[in-house]
Amino acid sequence: MTKKILGISAFYHDSAAAIISNGKIIAAAQEERFTRKKHDSGYPFNAIEFVLKYSNSNISELDAIVFYEKPFLKFERLLETYVAFAPKGFIQFSKAMPSWLREKLFQKKLLINLIKQHDKKFNDSKKIFFSEHHLSHAASAFYPSPFDKAIILTADGVGEWATTTVAVGDKNNLEIKKEIHFPHSLGLLYSAFTYYIGFKVNSGEYKLMGLAPYGNPKYVDKIEKNLVDIKEDGSFRLDQNFFNYSTGLTMTNKKFHNLFGQEPRDSRKDQITQFHMDIAASIQKVTEDIILKMCVSLRKEYNISNLCLAGGVALNCVANGKILKSKIFENIWIQPAAGDAGGSLGAALAYWYLELNNERNDINKDEMHGSYLGPSYSNENIEKSLKHIGAKYEFIEDEMLIDKVADDLSKGNAIGWFQGRMEFGPRALGGRSILGDPRSETMQKNLNLKVKYRESFRPFAPSVLREDVNQWFDIDNDSPYMLIVSDVLKDKQKQMTEDEKKLFGIDKLNIKRSEIPAVTHVDYSARIQTVHKETNKMYYNLIKKFKEITNCPVIVNTSFNVRGEPIVNSPEDAFNCFMGTELDNLVIGNYYLQKNKQDQSLKKDYSSSFELD
Repeated sequence: MTKKILGISAFYHDSAAAIISNGKIIAAAQEERFTRKKHDSGYPFNAIEFVLKYSNSNISELDAIVFYEKPFLKFERLLETYVAFAPKGFIQFSKAMPSWLREKLFQKKLLINLIKQHDKKFNDSKKIFFSEHHLSHAASAFYPSPFDKAIILTADGVGEWATTTVAVGDKNNLEIKKEIHFPHSLGLLYSAFTYYIGFKVNSGEYKLMGLAPYGNPKYVDKIEKNLVDIKEDGSFRLDQNFFNYSTGLTMTNKKFHNLFGQEPRDSRKDQITQFHMDIAASIQKVTEDIILKMCVSLRKEYNISNLCLAGGVALNCVANGKILKSKIFENIWIQPAAGDAGGSLGAALAYWYLELNNERNDINKDEMHGSYLGPSYSNENIEKSLKHIGAKYEFIEDEMLIDKVADDLSKGNAIGWFQGRMEFGPRALGGRSILGDPRSETMQKNLNLKVKYRESFRPFAPSVLREDVNQWFDIDNDSPYMLIVSDVLKDKQKQMTEDEKKLFGIDKLNIKRSEIPAVTHVDYSARIQTVHKETNKMYYNLIKKFKEITNCPVIVNTSFNVRGEPIVNSPEDAFNCFMGTELDNLVIGNYYLQKNKQDQSLKKDYSSSFELD
């Protein structure tokens, strides 16, 4: 008999829904993609509607609905933190309390009322369950992985109490072995520096990671002597005298600012300077050191050769690349929706395996289906949307379409690519992507400034055929989710002169550093996505055709959106983004659109449409 379980994550950031059927992952999506509100934290009504419809389910027929964390434990942390720091935390406490007392504490009742929006008849509170935050992360990392046994490391800002956990997964069992508790948090430490550099907490962390290679890690000693006490096994404690997140409404305080000699950067008026780059390089290095120490210690302690990662810190693909390169573990698997969105999937999986004690079948293969778990659109639906908008388009059969797009890319065109199911997680993986030619010396700059409307220092990722990855990069592993950084091979690099190394910011970027400059970061690294025929045939065939034309099996892949906008979900979203940016062509399903043939009155001003991230 088919058992269907719905997982929900909500009310913090990156709300999402996922559905599994007899343990198999059927569908998952983030609410932001439907509401067009970045990191939407509200009840994921649209995401739930989508997964129910995709799985032919009615909410009343589900066997269980599992929320990704336990509200009472979170409330306990809030109260205990207030008592521990009183009276310092009163402002934060008084701001948080009303919503807790009004709704969050009685989440089961709140959830029942919200779930009734999908089906008025729903009234079975016995079907609602609560997982623990880090258990949800750990389950999302282990159960879809191809391993029957693994160490699972999860790290983020904070769940209920835990900020870092170590678990061991063995077949269908998963047991959390140790935890580091709030206020000691690697995620919050990294976010404190994100805030200090002038980026937005909970969304700007990857910008800090992109900025780090421009700097020198000259503040590592200062951080390790004052802010964080790191033990030999990688466990750590943060000196709360330098932070404000437990008691105030900012991440850092005066003592922190005095330590580094500057106030936090105001992104509205202050430029990014070498100081900010050096700060970014330093906290990135400290983060890598902590994670590597943990990995060495865990491998020694448990003698298990596989590692699974989840939690927001697992999106630090530079650190992931260092773990892989160090060969501490034989195999690594990272949950592509590593942040809170993935908690929805983990909550459902944890219930299926741990609560219902079901066996795991099909171990040895990645169960995430390439992370293509969101909505898809038929050609019929696409044509209806394009007609309604007033777009000019032509229908082209698969093979000819691949030929045409590969040729466009080889001529330097920037292309909006909308195919198949939408990705689950923060990365576009060839379903909702903007594509370009990596050999172009101007592509990286143009995409940042003319298409994405974002900071020029931010790097782009290469999508590369899996069988060719070791011909271009210092890696021969699967990296389907763009979560591992590796170096461009030496024979493809072009070394910078001393004068070129002294250049700053965008000037440094304009130097051709390799045969694929558009995806080569200033330190010769690249965030790699390996493309596999089994999970995305259309995208694989496009890159293969591009290779036939150019002898290069790599293309630029960045998410189909502008800065501050969620990745596009529908054909309408894609067309609006196409018309609001300097993209040359748009390909949706089998429909091919050229910018210069569109009605110019349909143009959108996208340069300031979304709040900056």
